[in-house]
Parts: sequence; structure tokens; C-alpha cells
Amino acid sequence: MQTAERWLKHSLNYEFSEPGLFRQALTHRSARGQSNERLEFLGDAILDFVISEAIYALRPDAAEGDLSRLRAHLVSDASLAQLAGELKLGEHLVLGGGEKKSGGHRRESILADALEAIFGAAFLDGGFEAGRDLILRCFEQRLAALPDAEELRDPKTRLQEWLQGRGLGLPVYTLDEISGQAHRQTFQVSCSLGEEGLKAAGSGSSRRGAEQQAARRLLALLRETGQ
Repeated sequence: MQTAERWLKHSLNYEFSEPGLFRQALTHRSARGQSNERLEFLGDAILDFVISEAIYALRPDAAEGDLSRLRAHLVSDASLAQLAGELKLGEHLVLGGGEKKSGGHRRESILADALEAIFGAAFLDGGFEAGRDLILRCFEQRLAALPDAEELRDPKTRLQEWLQGRGLGLPVYTLDEISGQAHRQTFQVSCSLGEEGLKAAGSGSSRRGAEQQAARRLLALLRETGQ
């Protein structure tokens, strides 16, 4: 745990007065000892509040729906796992033998839960301000680079609304190819507009993800060409 404590001090500038809370925050349910599930529950609630407060202040004119999209963008499992990966949190997780062998230290859900558990543990260890400050340090760069809420809306929906607003027909999505093994497939999809002759391609680990990427690219193409 000394290595993990040094990592926490160096990466997040925090030291626990109760090291047991930190160990629990790092402990997955597959390992012996008290797991981080309860701390994750608490940290999730604190994270939502702190990020809500931050974006409320940063975007004083944003509507409730836009604020919700911005918050979801920052606190989604994918975003938290990416942040945890950047912080190298996975190297310090306490996992059971099976999870270690299967690469649990890289699993998105485990990383996201552990980061939230650390937030919850910091709240219990040092109070609300300690938890809040830790979260804001973690999200400092992401809050500074907060995107426009409009860009976070579903790309397929944005494309459809853009086309309908100009009296144009709906796009057609075509599944062009599926490659890779069954547990790790890649989908290739094209999105086209018949009358305009425009087409964009997308790929992803799911058909929906590939369609979203294709829609995003086609919308960008339409805006570039001024159609």
C-alpha cells in the first residue's frame, strides 16, 4: 500500500489520514477484504453534485438539458475509465486472482468504480471540501476544455434534424462489412444521401457506434460543402 499511497500523493495531491479507507477504495469485490462497492456508491453521488456545481458556474446561460448532457459527458463510465487510465490507477487496484489473469486492471467498469470509490473515501476521510477539491483537481483539464453541449447530442439525431430543417430526405445507413473475431468485431457502415450523392463511412465495435461515426462525418461534410 505504500506504493499506492505515494502514487496518490504524487498524482492527486492527497494523503489519507485513515489509510484503511484508501485500501478499501482500491479493493475490487473479487479480492479478499471489504470491497469498494459502498464507497463507489457514495463517490458517485458526490461526483454528480460537484460536477453539476462546476458546470452550472461555467455555463451560466445553459439550459437544463445542456447541463445534463455536459455532466453525462464528464461522468460517464467511459470518461471515468479514461481518466483513471491516464492516472494509472489500474496499477494499484487490489484484485482477485481471476480478475488479475483476465486483465481486470484495464476493465472500464472496474476503473470507473474504483475512481468513484476514491472520491467517496476522500469525503469520509476529510469531509466534503476534501472530496470536492480532489474531484476538481482530477477534472481540471476536462472542465477547462468543456465542449459545446450541442456537439454532445446524438450525431444521428443532429444529422436528421439538420436535413429536415432544409427539406432534405433522411439518410440511409448501410452495413458494409463485419470483421474480426466474434468477441471483438469491427463494424463498417456507410451513411449516404441519395439525391445529393454524398456519403460518409464509419467504424466501431458496434453497429450503432459505427452509424454514429458515419453520421457525424456526413454532417461535417454537409457543413463544409455548404449544402
